[in-house]
Amino acid sequence: MTFPQASVYSAASAPAQSLGANPAPAAALVQAWQALQQQLEATFGSADYAAWLAPLKPNAIADGRLTLAAPTAFIAQWVENHYVPQLQAFLETSLQASAAISVHVAPQFSAPVAHALAAALPQPRPQAAPQSITGGPALLPEEAPQPEWMSGLRLDSRYTFEQFVTGKSNQFAFAAAQGVANAVQAGQPAFNPFFLHGGVGLGKTHLMHAIGHAVQAAKPETSILYLSSEQFMYKFIKALKDKSTLGFKELFRNVDMLMIDDIQFIAGKDSTQEEFFHTFNVLVQEGKQVVLTADRSPHELPNIEDRLKSRLGSGLTIEVHAPEEETRLAILQAKAESLNFDLSPSVLQLLAQHIASNVRELEGALNRLVAYARLTGEPLTPDLAREQLRDLFRVYNRVITIDDIQQKVATQFNIRVADMHSPRRAREVARPRQVAMYLAKQLTNRSYPDIGRAFG
Repeated sequence: MTFPQASVYSAASAPAQSLGANPAPAAALVQAWQALQQQLEATFGSADYAAWLAPLKPNAIADGRLTLAAPTAFIAQWVENHYVPQLQAFLETSLQASAAISVHVAPQFSAPVAHALAAALPQPRPQAAPQSITGGPALLPEEAPQPEWMSGLRLDSRYTFEQFVTGKSNQFAFAAAQGVANAVQAGQPAFNPFFLHGGVGLGKTHLMHAIGHAVQAAKPETSILYLSSEQFMYKFIKALKDKSTLGFKELFRNVDMLMIDDIQFIAGKDSTQEEFFHTFNVLVQEGKQVVLTADRSPHELPNIEDRLKSRLGSGLTIEVHAPEEETRLAILQAKAESLNFDLSPSVLQLLAQHIASNVRELEGALNRLVAYARLTGEPLTPDLAREQLRDLFRVYNRVITIDDIQQKVATQFNIRVADMHSPRRAREVARPRQVAMYLAKQLTNRSYPDIGRAFG
């Protein structure tokens, strides 16, 4: 539903055409509306009144018609559809005259209307500053803090496209992320939703932040909301407890781009999934961009409703892989430069060869060496690096095989390894088999076809 701009009339300049018999004068209309507030709260209940009716403000007066300003289109549409006939009846009963109500989106008073309303309303007596129950000055409405659920996370200034090191493992994801940012800047969201998945510390969050930074730099007016799935869930539950779910919906459904990290953590949370499903649909249907990350592809997410999996996979889904040695070396060089620390090529090569799982561990190892060198003053050599990182090297130098995984899982679930290879799909076998296949994908470099063959 499209809401036209409210026509602006002052009480003095309104034409003298009658809406019906005995139309109410402007001053009486506004005063009657103000007087009705307690009755409206008693009739509709405090929660509905606070959500829908309290935000309405008299905004235009003409010919017995009171135009109410709503702060958002969502509230305006809801009031038009559910409350206007009753509000009009209340107003006519109070005035003993014909009256009409319309609701438009007009968040601020125009000067002529503000002047007319000021003249129509009785002038309040000067009052002392309100006091809080503790005796100190109370917060005025415009000073009151916003509900906790209304804020998102800040974008990390380090995570930009310029600071992202590309290689064969991530160049497709990088190019697609740039494409998404360019499309949002052009007002034509693409690849919606854009879904990045992969293991921990491979650059998914970096690319998500980079999209946000690029859009903000090009179009500062763009409304971007970034948060983790746990925060989405927490904010939703908090809004439920505070009876402010309508404001929650309004916040999430009126952004230009929604970015949620680690969406897999809404698994098993039915009410959160339901709310996210509807939020997702509204945003995509209205041409807003949605960017998501997870540790696996949409169809592999456990305890997620099928309809939500289908939506999550309906755009562009890209897996970010672990960086190959050449890319790991480039990442280390870039990180050393950012730390303003000169490391020998032999030390960098040592790290790139032995720490292959993810970028976060790689940078953590480099940070440890740089801190040691700066605190002790010792020059960093390959031997010293091996000594300082011996715990990491022990972990990363051990090659985990699918056979190792099958043995451990079989022991844990008290089944035979041979059971995983059999065509039987009994529950006591199917679950361990799924766990083992998932671990094989996470802990080895084997492809899905290779893993499938290893399990028969």
